Amino acid sequence: MARFDLPLIELERYLPQRQEPADFDAFWRSTLTEARQFSLEASFEAVDYGLTLLETFDVTFAGYAGQPIKGWLILPCVRTHPLPCVVEYIGYGGGRGFPSDHTLYGAAGYANLVMDTRGQGSGGRRGDTPDPDPSGLPQSPGFMTRGILDPRTYYYRRVLTDAVRAVDAARAHPAVDPTRVVVAGGSQGGGIALAVSALEPTVQATLPDVPFLCHFARATELTDALPYAEIAGYCRVHRDHVARVFETLSYFDGLNFAVRAVCRALFSVGLMDMICPPSTVYAAFNHYAGEKEMRVYPFNGHEGGAEYQTLERLRFLARLWNAPERTTDALTGRQA
Repeated sequence: MARFDLPLIELERYLPQRQEPADFDAFWRSTLTEARQFSLEASFEAVDYGLTLLETFDVTFAGYAGQPIKGWLILPCVRTHPLPCVVEYIGYGGGRGFPSDHTLYGAAGYANLVMDTRGQGSGGRRGDTPDPDPSGLPQSPGFMTRGILDPRTYYYRRVLTDAVRAVDAARAHPAVDPTRVVVAGGSQGGGIALAVSALEPTVQATLPDVPFLCHFARATELTDALPYAEIAGYCRVHRDHVARVFETLSYFDGLNFAVRAVCRALFSVGLMDMICPPSTVYAAFNHYAGEKEMRVYPFNGHEGGAEYQTLERLRFLARLWNAPERTTDALTGRQA
């Protein structure tokens, strides 16, 4: 794998023009208002997956159109006060899996709500949430072109609404401090976290790793890799729909969310990432309106920093929440 995108010095100042629909804010305001007309009905059923130091709950809450969305809530068993919470979103194709897949934040002493992604969950980890709102129109295999001819029917309208409601669900549990909630995720999960940081401005921070769903116009021309290739494949067949496709996508582009987000942010990027090209990540980062940091992995692809970025996230959260921060050698694991 070799570098194929702009040099780092150009990435750091790459600030492309955004394509933003005039009714962007009105569209999302009405979407979330409609969703919140349904009772959240957040339920937390205690489940036993053998994690004796963690308390685990099977979560259900009302997402888009009041439809039930699944998730996990994972808490450290030992706690004396409401905890800060990481609301976590999942990468493309994956589902919530099992609580044993999500022990990091609980082990660090935080609450962790993991949202299942509707309709996904057959790639990697299993999912448990259906998507009952397909448009019925032709689409490429996958999720990127489901309902793509109208922002009102587009798949990610439902997903992003679910994601905002997941923050509401986390705050509904008495073990969670509602004033200390951050959103996080990698790839698709990173793109969702970036969107939620704009749509729910009360979140304290956002942690998008190698975020997907950013700068669609460049991504679909720069990489042949999936999932962006789903959009290009659709446009290759439906030649008369190209303008409508990108008009719809402008309501979901991470660049348009980035200029509206003001909470603290920790991004990461792999400079050899063929799936989410680095210029698409930097486009969102450079447009981001709030206080921000970027972690760069020059010789990595879509895996980004992997376990190294895990350490960066934990350090960031320790600073954010004034937890004791330990200096750890990444090779030996020794703490100072």
